[in-house]
Amino acid sequence: MANIPWQDRPENCNDVMWRYSQNPIIDRYAIPSSNSIFNSAVVPFKDGFAGVFRCDNKAVQMNIFAGFSKDGINWDINHEPIVMQAGNTEMIDSDYKYDPRVVFIEDRYWITWCNGYHGPTIGIAYTFDFVEFFQCENAFLPFNRNGVLFPKKINGKYAMLSRPSDNGHTPFGDIYISYSPDMKYWGEHRCVMKVAPFQDSAWQCTKIGAGPIPILTDEGWLMLYHGVINTCNGFRYAMGAAILDENQPDKVKYRTQPYLLGPAEMYELAGDVPNVVFPCAALHDYEEDKLAVYYGAADTVVALAFGKLSEVVEFTKNNSL
Repeated sequence: MANIPWQDRPENCNDVMWRYSQNPIIDRYAIPSSNSIFNSAVVPFKDGFAGVFRCDNKAVQMNIFAGFSKDGINWDINHEPIVMQAGNTEMIDSDYKYDPRVVFIEDRYWITWCNGYHGPTIGIAYTFDFVEFFQCENAFLPFNRNGVLFPKKINGKYAMLSRPSDNGHTPFGDIYISYSPDMKYWGEHRCVMKVAPFQDSAWQCTKIGAGPIPILTDEGWLMLYHGVINTCNGFRYAMGAAILDENQPDKVKYRTQPYLLGPAEMYELAGDVPNVVFPCAALHDYEEDKLAVYYGAADTVVALAFGKLSEVVEFTKNNSL
C-alpha cells in the first residue's frame, strides 16, 4: 500500500489536528465542467489511491466522479460522471448524487451517497476496479443522508450509520445505525448519538452526521463526524470525534465536547456555502500512528488535515461530553 499523505505538525501548533499547508488540494475547477468539487471519498487502491468525488457542474447538477492518485494529494479526476449498471436491482433511478463515502469490505469497494429518489436517501453501489460500478437498492426510504458503512461486518451483518432528515436544508439530525444481512434489506435501526445540548457543546447542537468510514482502535470504533450550529449567519459545520463500542456500536463510549477542526481558513470561511468543514474520508496508518482526513471546505473545494491517531483517541477520551 502507498504511504498515506502526511505533513508533520507545524511548529508552535498545539492543536490535535492541523491543516495541510498547501490546502486546498482539489480546486473547484479541477475538471472542465465543475462549479465545485468537495465532500469526496478516498481509499487505498493498488499502488496508490482511488476516490469518488462530488462534482457539481455549472448548472449545479450534483453527481459523483471517479478519480485516481499516486500520492493522495495530486488527483486525476474523470471528466464524466460514474455511469451505474444494475447490481442487485434494476431500479437505479437517480435525480442527483452527492456526498459519497467509499469502503473496502471483503472482496469489493462499496460506495454510499445521498441519492435523489423522490427526495434524498442513501444510494449503494459496488465496484472492483473504479471503472465499472453496480448500483444496488437504496438502503432506506427518503429522507436520509450521510450513509456510512463500517469496514467489516458486525455480529455477522453489514452495518451502516445514517442521519434521518427532511427534504430541505435540514434543521435537525441525529446519528442512527442499521444492519443488513445482504446489503439489500436494512433493519434493526438504533439511535447512536443525538445532538448535544446548546449549553454543553453548541457547535453540535443543531444536527450531527457521520463522516469518514469508522476506524477500529483499541478503544473501539473512532467515528469522525460533523456537527452544526445554527448561527445568525446560518449553519456552521465543524468536525468532532466519538468512540463507539466495538461490538455494540450504538453505544457511545466517548464524544468530543470541543471540536477537532472548525472553519477558520479563508477556503473554509468563503465559498458557495461559507463556514463549512465537512469530513468524508480518512486514511490511517496504525504503525506510523498517522491519520489523514479529507474534508469539503465551504462546499467548494477539497482540503486535508492531519493528526496522530493515538492523540485523536486520547483527546476524545479526555475531552468527552
